[in-house]
Amino acid sequence: MQHDISRNELILGRLHGTLTTPAGEGPHPAVLILMPGKLDRDGNLGKARLDLGPALATALAGRGVAAFRYDRRGVGATPGDWMATGFYDHRQDAATALRELAELPGVGPVGVIGYSEGALHAAALGAHEGAAAVVMISGHAMTGEDTLLWWAAGKDAEGLSWPMKLMALLLGRTTMRGLAAKMTAKINATRGDVARLYGIKTGVRSMREFLGYDPKKDLADVRVPLLALTGAKDVQVNPADLETIADVVPGPAETRRVPDLTHLLRRDPGPATQRTYGRQYGEPVDAGLIEEVASWTAERLGAGGTG
Repeated sequence: MQHDISRNELILGRLHGTLTTPAGEGPHPAVLILMPGKLDRDGNLGKARLDLGPALATALAGRGVAAFRYDRRGVGATPGDWMATGFYDHRQDAATALRELAELPGVGPVGVIGYSEGALHAAALGAHEGAAAVVMISGHAMTGEDTLLWWAAGKDAEGLSWPMKLMALLLGRTTMRGLAAKMTAKINATRGDVARLYGIKTGVRSMREFLGYDPKKDLADVRVPLLALTGAKDVQVNPADLETIADVVPGPAETRRVPDLTHLLRRDPGPATQRTYGRQYGEPVDAGLIEEVASWTAERLGAGGTG
């Protein structure tokens, strides 16, 4: 029952987070939950609230699986400079947290669940850092640059809003794909960790590393059980990448294209678009998705919870 679940503040490496543990005697299998960008341990940034972390942790605990979710460097309670932190720095932080989580008393095998950018790091931890199982939620298999250009082409096909058309024109382009290509070239030409792009201070090292990263290289080394789920209405990553993931991963891989699910992990029966994100933030994360991820993870990690 939920009131038997324990939630405690914990620091692994430099990372401040929440360890949620199930009721009953251990050892319990555990999961590391990885968020993207500047989202905090719960998957929130200001009014943009996914509330993914608590939903996952509670569902996992109900099935006998502990979970650690954390604030990235410079986010929430974790010290550091988020803007100066690179894509691979975040990966190293996740690898350290995975090792230290596995060393905690009462912890059994440890898996990893990643959302969006976090899904890329989750696959790498499964490939190289000993994670016992991997869940990729809204991950992708193309390079970061190709994914960005795919998103931009989708915006053009949908039809740009007047503010976006104006922004593109002011920056010398008439399409969002053209603007994305120009921005990519500017980012790749930068040096150092932080630079100003069009007058805006930007964490360019992390962006350069992400744009150049090809997930297929790590996916090809994942030999532990892997589940990849992407919404059929996702417009930020290509749902067709699920086919690539299934082809590239040599281990036992399962993929799900979830009907009507968006990148915000809400169901939307209307057209696939980011224009409804404001409304979606007011809705809970999809319960079916949480149920499937928690059940699959508990089974693969050998949890004894009954759910």
